[in-house]
Amino acid sequence: MADPNDVLPINEPGMKIEGDALYALRREVAQLLDRKNLGFPGAQPVSFARRHLEELTKQDYYVCEKSDGLRYLLYLTTYNDEEAHYLIDRRNDFWIVPKNSLHFPVPRDVQGFHVSTLIDGELVLDKLPDGKLQPKYLVFDCMILDGNSLMSRTLDKRLAYFQERIYDPYKQLLQSYPQEIPFMHFIVEMKSMQFSYAIELMFAKILPDLPHGNDGLIFTCRTSEYKHGTDPHILKWKPEDENSIDFRLILDFPLAQPDEQDIAEGVTEPYPDYDAMPICNLHAFAGDGREDPWFSTMHLEPKEWEGLKALKERLNDRIVECYMDSQKRWRYMRFRDDKENANHTSTVQSVIESITDRVTKQDLTNAQKVIRDEWKRRAADEQARERKEAEKRRAASASSGPLNAGVKRKADGQGNGRPSPGPPMKKEL
Repeated sequence: MADPNDVLPINEPGMKIEGDALYALRREVAQLLDRKNLGFPGAQPVSFARRHLEELTKQDYYVCEKSDGLRYLLYLTTYNDEEAHYLIDRRNDFWIVPKNSLHFPVPRDVQGFHVSTLIDGELVLDKLPDGKLQPKYLVFDCMILDGNSLMSRTLDKRLAYFQERIYDPYKQLLQSYPQEIPFMHFIVEMKSMQFSYAIELMFAKILPDLPHGNDGLIFTCRTSEYKHGTDPHILKWKPEDENSIDFRLILDFPLAQPDEQDIAEGVTEPYPDYDAMPICNLHAFAGDGREDPWFSTMHLEPKEWEGLKALKERLNDRIVECYMDSQKRWRYMRFRDDKENANHTSTVQSVIESITDRVTKQDLTNAQKVIRDEWKRRAADEQARERKEAEKRRAASASSGPLNAGVKRKADGQGNGRPSPGPPMKKEL
């Protein structure tokens, strides 16, 4: 059980699984999803560009805040016949949650628990009113529920299943045993989803009141299936100063010529000068086993380089998050050790498009009315279609009465084969 005085480091949310056990878990989840690929199976968004404003008028989308946390899938399973939970990061590494520090009861059975279940969400640190930090897992999708795939269901249906079968019993557990909350590894909540036209609400009320950091909005199509990898129906909007790309950083240091002391020590060839500022090469991810192509360079000021050296960490061959400054130079933001690969070349182009053809907060707000009007129009059209279909069914039913309607027959005239009435048919839910 977790110590209530410890704060969970969200970049290391449990004990990391290694070796054969890791491979077995990756294969187990892949089989659950009916995949051969053992890579991270989560969906990935595309960057919001101006053309997506029209997309929001054509289809129903939900919008939620983009949390400044870390993405994890949550795998509910068993270990030695007991309830077990794993967090899966974007490197497809598995972190086991400490035993007895998390429990998801099944409906009407507080002792029961879910298995073969895969949930999508992100781990954040909420700042509480007393200043303390509380780790929280925010759920925004559900892929597998007790061995049943929800992948082909629409988003609204997937969320409804999660809420009814997992979240509501979990909330009841917290209400019944509030004294256990401080000992839980983290608290689980469903991420608040709004209709896509609630943009002013997002900016004026929801984002300012969040107890954790955020860096934009996520729009997800209500009627889409869940898709592994890049999903064009998940749109990531960031403010101008937050648009960024994750590259692989490859440092190219200048060569120093050997001085007299070097020669005296037997060094006669030029060697890399690791104190000098290097050329910071940025590479995108090509995939399919291909070499990561060079994309650009990262600009560093001397003070920034000194700051990076002061970290006393390996700098070369790491994933680095960069933003584009007003002079169109890529600048250092932070290292992303939670990621194994840089952004794919297609993602890089998508982000470049969103930077050069950026959609501002005001642009989104201005589009709200049209998005709402089109949503309402589609809803009205759908209701009209449903009424029309219902009327057709009623008309067809009325015109297809019994063949010998109105002709009475004696029971004994129907012969011995007359069937006795059976039990009433149960209505399917």
